[in-house]
Amino acid sequence: MIQEIEKRVLLLREAIRNHEHLYYVKNDPQISDFEYDKLLEELLDLEKKHPELITSDSPTQRVSSDISKSFPEIKHSAPMLSLSNSYNQNELLEFDRRIKENLPPDESIEYICELKIDGASISIIFENGRYSKAVTRGDGISGEDVTQNIKTIKSLPLKVTNALSQSAELLNFEVRGEVFLDLVTFKKINELRLLNDEKLFANPRNSAAGTIKLLDPKTVASRNLQVFLYYLFTDDIFIASQNENLKLLDELGFKVNPNYKLCNNINEVIQYCNEWEIKRDSLSYEIDGVVIKVNSRKQQDLLGTIAKSPRWAIAYKFKAKQEETILENITWQVGRTGAVTPVAELKPILLAGSTISRATLHNYDEILRKDIRINDTVVIEKGGDVIPKVVSVVKENRNPDSIITLPPVRCPECGSVLVKSSEEVALYCENYLCPAQVKGRIIHFASRGAMNIDGLGEALISLFVDEGYLNSIDDIYLLITHKDELIKIDRLGEKSISNLLISIENSKSRPFEKVLYGIGIRYVGLGAAQKLAEHFGSIDKLMNADSEAISSIYEIGASISSSVIKFFSQQSNIELISKLKQAGLVFEKETIQGEKKLSGKNFIITGTLSSMSRDKAKDIIIANGGKVLSAISKNLDFVIVGENAGSKYDKAVKLGLNIINEESFLKLTGTE
Repeated sequence: MIQEIEKRVLLLREAIRNHEHLYYVKNDPQISDFEYDKLLEELLDLEKKHPELITSDSPTQRVSSDISKSFPEIKHSAPMLSLSNSYNQNELLEFDRRIKENLPPDESIEYICELKIDGASISIIFENGRYSKAVTRGDGISGEDVTQNIKTIKSLPLKVTNALSQSAELLNFEVRGEVFLDLVTFKKINELRLLNDEKLFANPRNSAAGTIKLLDPKTVASRNLQVFLYYLFTDDIFIASQNENLKLLDELGFKVNPNYKLCNNINEVIQYCNEWEIKRDSLSYEIDGVVIKVNSRKQQDLLGTIAKSPRWAIAYKFKAKQEETILENITWQVGRTGAVTPVAELKPILLAGSTISRATLHNYDEILRKDIRINDTVVIEKGGDVIPKVVSVVKENRNPDSIITLPPVRCPECGSVLVKSSEEVALYCENYLCPAQVKGRIIHFASRGAMNIDGLGEALISLFVDEGYLNSIDDIYLLITHKDELIKIDRLGEKSISNLLISIENSKSRPFEKVLYGIGIRYVGLGAAQKLAEHFGSIDKLMNADSEAISSIYEIGASISSSVIKFFSQQSNIELISKLKQAGLVFEKETIQGEKKLSGKNFIITGTLSSMSRDKAKDIIIANGGKVLSAISKNLDFVIVGENAGSKYDKAVKLGLNIINEESFLKLTGTE
């Protein structure tokens, strides 16, 4: 009897998966919603009566009943790079010229164009053909585990079956794509929030990104997120081109945006971009441009990457949408570097899905050049559809009461006399202890991409600076000495302060590159910080390096080198590093005994390790020169087996591979 029930469960699952694929991916439903619901109800009933038959890839398991308390950080198998942007035809032609210059002469180049979906990037891992894990882009190096939330997306298969794929051996892989909300769904969500007197979402992109991070998967499921996948990575097979990659994704049952095009030259690329800039409003979802990639994987590898982005790809951003409004005032803000910049305070207006009330004016020279005055009617747009800016003044509508703005003489925050060098257009406050600069530096230091101090947000930092508890980055690690005072502050209390202090203590284990990024050296982003940390290995070696040694690092230019030298030439920064060392922060790249002893060796890890996470074991292998694969093959030198090892262990035994336990692995790497 149980065998018959199990067969029925398997048949129901396969039927439901097929109908989900037809409905959510192919937009070609073959049965009514009522018929689909009856199949799902029957499966739910059978699984309820026979819970031993429930599997993680069952269609009934998309929505978890567990409410997440946090989203653990997970390191990406390969960085999720951002793209360089282009805004006109000439910049695309320049991209084409660079590609040709960096490839062998007379080599044929194809480009593939894909619509740039305005959503949130996601990485999804499949193991043994089943959905395993989903991670946000984060800072590109690591992201947050949102496995349960992404699982609710009905267009995403939870199992890759032979019925959907001719590549039967392709079971372990990673796919990347964009999670988004279509415009109709977004409108319905906001209508519901309006009825419930809740704050409206600004645009589909932000609401999709926010939905991914909700704690309750049931709420996530109700939002009807969608996903387009555009990239597949695996060690199992070699995929020769992006065109093949997209076709393989479609073959495996993933939802791929159908509007991509293979182009033979840059002129066809430009034609495609122009065509979709006109057609963008005809789509049911938002796009903000086109992504152009060199099609050949071999050529991509030859071209390589720079610190933050691949050389073989570029984003063409559509012209920003514009609106007119009244500039009601011009205020001045102070950044963490001391730069004092003007901000346009606007009569609120809806632009490209967001309500805009402030816009950047960049610097005083721009105010003069555009003759921008208070009470003017101005044209605003979102630069790259992200940052609002004032484009021009509608001078024929100029108000007789318009007011000319003069640059400030003193810092609007601390009253120090401002300076302006002949080499820069910006005004600067040189008071290192200026509250606005202090707040900016601490906000950056505590941010997720740097020290990831949960609970130390902008509002709390501002309060602590104003109250005198924080005057410098290192003061964060002295907050524990003020615990009794802090818990008495209105709306804080013992629990929130205790959690904050725990998070501060945990930040002391952040790796060297995160600390280096966090201290806020100008031009040193996370990618550059990682390269500097890997090259020099410690803060002391970096501090003693000359300009030539720094700029000789691949993809570290003269501007970064000069900024690093200048930063460490200032006594206040030397003292800051000393205090952070005393606080216990990590200022050395983790070194492992017997480094590079695993060069040329291939590993796979299966099961649960007792002394470390699998990600940690992977880091140790890579640091020692080894490589971690995702699938069992004869190319493996070692199979590391932990508790509850699965099918990979069984296959390794059949192939006669070299199987070692955790203890042997620790001895092999010298980390026991």
